[in-house]
Amino acid sequence: MTGNQQKLIEFVTADVVSFIVDDKNVSVAEAMDIVYNSTFFGKLNDVETGMYRESAGYNYELLKDELANGKFVQLEE
Repeated sequence: MTGNQQKLIEFVTADVVSFIVDDKNVSVAEAMDIVYNSTFFGKLNDVETGMYRESAGYNYELLKDELANGKFVQLEE
């Protein structure tokens, strides 16, 4: 993983945490726990998925789907 890829992952993660704080009215620590303990986060950190290149909004939708359905699903386009 390059430094630029790591930075993009960190930016997306920070934005997704912020979205959770706003949407679910939870603390930053709780939102971080949700993100870090998700399958989504593992996939985001796998540069082979390319998810780090997608918008934070797109990635948040993937996480919301995982939380709602209990499993991670990324549809191929």
